[in-house]
Amino acid sequence: MMKHNVVLTKDIPAPPYYSYQIPHGKSATYAAAYKKFLNHVDLSGVNRINSLLDCMKASSPTQIRANSILTPSFIAPLDDEFDDWMEEHPSALSKFEEIMEMSKGKKIVMFLDYDGTLSPIVEDPDRAYMSEAMRDAVKGVAKYFPTAIVTGRCTEKVFSFVGLKELYYAGSHGMDIVGPTKGPKHIKSKTKDILCQPASEFLPMIEEISKTLEEKIKIIPGAKLENNKFCVSVHYRCVEEKNWSALAEQVGSVLAEYPQLKLTQGRKVLEIRPTIKWDKGKALEFLLETLGYANSSDIFPIYIGDDRTDEDAFKVLRKRGQGIGILVSKIPKETDANYSLNGPIEVKNFLQNLVQRKNLSLDEQQS
Repeated sequence: MMKHNVVLTKDIPAPPYYSYQIPHGKSATYAAAYKKFLNHVDLSGVNRINSLLDCMKASSPTQIRANSILTPSFIAPLDDEFDDWMEEHPSALSKFEEIMEMSKGKKIVMFLDYDGTLSPIVEDPDRAYMSEAMRDAVKGVAKYFPTAIVTGRCTEKVFSFVGLKELYYAGSHGMDIVGPTKGPKHIKSKTKDILCQPASEFLPMIEEISKTLEEKIKIIPGAKLENNKFCVSVHYRCVEEKNWSALAEQVGSVLAEYPQLKLTQGRKVLEIRPTIKWDKGKALEFLLETLGYANSSDIFPIYIGDDRTDEDAFKVLRKRGQGIGILVSKIPKETDANYSLNGPIEVKNFLQNLVQRKNLSLDEQQS
């Protein structure tokens, strides 16, 4: 059984609640929106609760249309802005032949986020089911290519949704990685017992803060806590906006007692996780290394995801100069992805196209 250790950032002060980078898209709207947002948000520590509330509002898709304050990750889909963005991040479906040409003669390795990528975003996170058609598409891809699910969910939870034993699962944003228990020939036997838990020493702390927060947020209707083993998710999709301030206060006050933990944000979810040098990008690198592809020049990794946490993986692919990142989004977002898809249905179509192309290639070889 393989284990993987990383350096803990114990001597590094806990980071602020949020950190953004200046957008690098064509349009100046990204930078202008970012500056306006920073002028509004104070992360100095004195007003952290108010700042957390502002971030919750600003990152809400419903707020984008109503407010003049925009975060760089959520820009209103104005026609000109959207056209410019699509030029930089064209549809992976319309550019499918281009992608296949780039991957010719190389081994495709597939990485997939779950929520918002393989399943739609739903109000109840416990009911984020993928369709049978999507499951068949993922299974088809895994038949020919090493395939991993990389998600903020705990490994056990996402496996209960997907139910495919031939996949690699990297839960808790890559802090809990296990290998497939069965699969086709391309899965090497030594990878079937992978265990990578770089934040294992944080388990007691995560369990403790999970129990504390669960009690604290009971007073807030609609708030839901999810213990994802190496991180804790506080969902506020079903919380009325008038109660967001109370939720921010509860989360902020509890987190203040745990300097070794940090707060990040997804789509209507606040996530608490260890301050270690590990993310979805590190998980991608670990899996490539485990598969024997760390220094290989003939691989073509494809990473598909919809969340800002997936940006770490997109950045790794750009740095490696290998493969592509595909962002799942209906609106322009500042991203390091190369291509885009507008939702799980298009993701399914893209995966089905890959399988069809592989089947066609095999038929041609046999004829």
